[in-house]
Amino acid sequence: MPTTDRTRVQIFQVSTLYGAATAAAAVDAGLFGAPGEARRLLLVSNNAEIPETAVRLETMTGYERVAARFDGVLDWNEAVHPHHPGTWAPRPEETPLWQRVLRTAWDLDDAPVELVVESIQVNPAKALAAVFAESSVHVYADGLMSYGPTRDELPQSLACRIRRVLHLDLVPGLRPLLLTEYGVGAELVPDEAFRAVLREIAGASRDSAEDAALTAAAAAAPTALLLGQYLAALGILTVEEEEDLHVRMLRGAAAVGHRSVVFKPHPTAPAGYSTALHEEAARTGVRLTVLDGPLLAETYYERCRPGLVVGCFSTAMLTAAHYFGVPVARVGTRTVLERLTPYENSNRVPLTLVDHLVPDLEGDAPPAVPDTTRAGLAPLVRAVGHCMRPSAHPGLREETAAYLAAHGSDPDLAHHFPAERLAELGLRAPARA
Repeated sequence: MPTTDRTRVQIFQVSTLYGAATAAAAVDAGLFGAPGEARRLLLVSNNAEIPETAVRLETMTGYERVAARFDGVLDWNEAVHPHHPGTWAPRPEETPLWQRVLRTAWDLDDAPVELVVESIQVNPAKALAAVFAESSVHVYADGLMSYGPTRDELPQSLACRIRRVLHLDLVPGLRPLLLTEYGVGAELVPDEAFRAVLREIAGASRDSAEDAALTAAAAAAPTALLLGQYLAALGILTVEEEEDLHVRMLRGAAAVGHRSVVFKPHPTAPAGYSTALHEEAARTGVRLTVLDGPLLAETYYERCRPGLVVGCFSTAMLTAAHYFGVPVARVGTRTVLERLTPYENSNRVPLTLVDHLVPDLEGDAPPAVPDTTRAGLAPLVRAVGHCMRPSAHPGLREETAAYLAAHGSDPDLAHHFPAERLAELGLRAPARA
């Protein structure tokens, strides 16, 4: 559909199917206006370190059903080739030229453009916003990071254009901290709209090459799903440590009575990553199925309805709990939290949430659907958020100091506030036993 008569154009930048599903649910819920009010384009980017060897979004099961909501699909990698989409950004003096190039390539003419992006702090979203320097920007949250502070300070010329943060209600009752220092408000993507998109994606799996694998997994009558995250790629764990983490997940699931288990490795994990798991499964008498196709974990939830989901700090854990009512448990979360550097690493708040809400599979509490209304969650997240980026949230300093005075020696909370970080910020916690 070519742009005519200055028809408004909305460009939705996505890099994951989960993010694309979130954007599609927002469109379905009318959060971007009624159908036909704007020309909607899906801009796909592959931000993997080596995009040529990573799973392409377009090959993911269910992608076509999500993409069908849009009037066209664009390829950001192709647009900026040979540059890497995660590192390339135009020089300020080049942005007018780049806008002319993209308007021509994407058939935008002189139509007004709205941008809908993920992770506005980094490329490609930041580069896209720089090219379309007059465009309003909507940010959608692809996961749990929106509950934490903005990763980096944004130029005011960009911050003033951001209209809202759209997010899933993964932790009901908790408000995102992302971009609040710029006065940007948060807006929920309705639960039912997102669930409907997930059902579509699961339905697409019945017509896909992965259907046989899903059918075989279901036939094994699994009652637990283990989620791999490939933390070795982030330099947090070694490959051997991460393999051991998966073994501990299996061992823990077996200890609470699960005899048939599915392991879903991270899409970028090495092919031999499940070898140690198979050896442990044979030793403990657990039936293990590895589901390594280009599928969302949520597709498995829809098709197979597990009784337990185990992970480290994957968003898919809280998706299982909130949207499917599946009990969840964590393994290795605290170790990863303690190793995470620097303190302001964006993964800290997702780790904090899982550590605080989700039972430890190797502890005494049974797996459960987390109670996100429990007292103390929001103050903990705000205190961690202030310690991550104090300059962005100076108004939280007094509240954080009071929180530390009350809870800083609590062994269930103290590990969120290393003494070295508190010393850097001039904050104090009670002496720890």
